[in-house]
Amino acid sequence: MKIVILSCLVAVALGAPQIDRVAPIVNIIGQESIDNGDGNFRYSFSADNGIETEVIGTPGAAGQSNMQGYYVIALDNGAFARVDFVADENGFVPQSDILPQDHPLPEHVHELLRIAEQQAAQGIRFDDQGFQI
Repeated sequence: MKIVILSCLVAVALGAPQIDRVAPIVNIIGQESIDNGDGNFRYSFSADNGIETEVIGTPGAAGQSNMQGYYVIALDNGAFARVDFVADENGFVPQSDILPQDHPLPEHVHELLRIAEQQAAQGIRFDDQGFQI
């Protein structure tokens, strides 16, 4: 019985798919890190596969680190994309051509917003059912 179980285990182990776990070798071609100890810092990194980043940080008014910089990432099609960003008391704000863009508002929405602003300036208010109060 033990031989049958052992044979089954060996068969399962040999039948399992073989996975190549060798990671590609990436060479670092540039790296810099400066920290002044007062909240001001700068770091950059670049590799021979096209990936890179650069960030500059300064102390924020509320004790946070304000940062601005960019990073370059590889896309599925082999091209690269750059993402510029600012991170401060207003949060993380990225900018890039690869990020989704808001659709422009239809013209009638601009007119409705203008009417709403005009009504608010005149003190006209509405309840949660849309009736004027």
